[in-house]
Amino acid sequence: MATFIPMLVIGLLFFIFGFVTWLNGALIPFLQIISDLNEFQALLIAFCFYIAYVVMALPMSWVLDRTGYKNGMVVGLALIGCGLLLFVPAAQTHYFSIFLLAQFVVGSGLTILQTASNPYIVRIGPHESAAARIAIMGILNKAAGVIAPLFFTWLVLADFPNVSAASIAELSASERASQVAAMAAKIIPPYVGMAVAMFVLAVAFFMVRLPKIKEEAPSGAAVHESVLKYPQLVLGAIALFFYVGVEVIAGDTIGMYGSKLGLANYSSLTSYVMAAMVVGYVLGLILIPRWLSQQGALTGSALLGLIFTGLLLISSDTSTTIASVLWGWSGVPLVPDSVAFLALLGFANAMVWPAIWPLALADLGKFTARGSAILIMGIAGGAILPLVYGAMAEGLGNKGAYSLLLVGYLIIGWYGIKGHKKRSW
Repeated sequence: MATFIPMLVIGLLFFIFGFVTWLNGALIPFLQIISDLNEFQALLIAFCFYIAYVVMALPMSWVLDRTGYKNGMVVGLALIGCGLLLFVPAAQTHYFSIFLLAQFVVGSGLTILQTASNPYIVRIGPHESAAARIAIMGILNKAAGVIAPLFFTWLVLADFPNVSAASIAELSASERASQVAAMAAKIIPPYVGMAVAMFVLAVAFFMVRLPKIKEEAPSGAAVHESVLKYPQLVLGAIALFFYVGVEVIAGDTIGMYGSKLGLANYSSLTSYVMAAMVVGYVLGLILIPRWLSQQGALTGSALLGLIFTGLLLISSDTSTTIASVLWGWSGVPLVPDSVAFLALLGFANAMVWPAIWPLALADLGKFTARGSAILIMGIAGGAILPLVYGAMAEGLGNKGAYSLLLVGYLIIGWYGIKGHKKRSW
């Protein structure tokens, strides 16, 4: 019971992380249409969102040093609310630059929330079960990721069921301007509503009481004067860089990939990836730590990622055999085999984040908050690698560019096998 209320409160934050983050999966193809963008330009939306984690991680850790974890969460929620309100002038003016600014501000708010909440969950209970606690948070996070694209499709795109980049291109200049204005206007009410919700939650978090966590002195054979001298942390941040990159590529490009294949449900395809992640989190929660260690989960996840990526690269863009086998009974719309394997990467990715955090923060003691900020900076992979994917897609095609994922999973696998054990350079 001592950890139930704190986990319930932090669980709400993780739901917010997922909802706001995975709205991007529907937002990117939407803005690609109304702003007439190519793949590289569209992925700047993800870049501005995730680059905030690099630019703001250390400043936000300094904020946490002064405010404490709880008040830092309040600041983060308020900042997200401000970013969501910026979507109003962006939608009214159609200026892509304002959309990008709004994404950066929202990402900055999420940075302080992530910097505060992840070490809090690690330290609130036994170290051995930290991955399981993070898995519970992950279920909430990815469940929100399932809902968010469906929410966006329902509130924003319901009145435009047959609109695509191809159909917009066929309109005259005046008809296109009218259609774009109507689509942009639909984005304002839900984003204002979400902003109000963030401000209300900020007030609620200011009033709630959370137990303080006490950091102990660093343990183990090596005690260093600088956080950067802990190899398990630095290598963990590198592994997170590649993990977040492959996760964002899977979740945020599946809509564009489906749109290229002519799928009508392209805006909701991110939900398929998130649903697969929820299944992976539930399985991890059951297996860790009784039957599967945190490092075993990490290594196994990397192996699955390599397998699914390889199958994606050689699979059909027309056959729906895999989707028929996996969820044909459920009534969920079927997708081509290549899209199904892309969605299954969500299952492979599920336990990577929960496993890396406790392994990377092990033995840091008083450096935990600063170490958390270093790990948060690894989220920059979500900014950089999708742009690399977009550039590769220009030459190799959307499907061939997914070969980039193989590099990411190899590095994640190395950290799970060897990198997390290092305690000196």
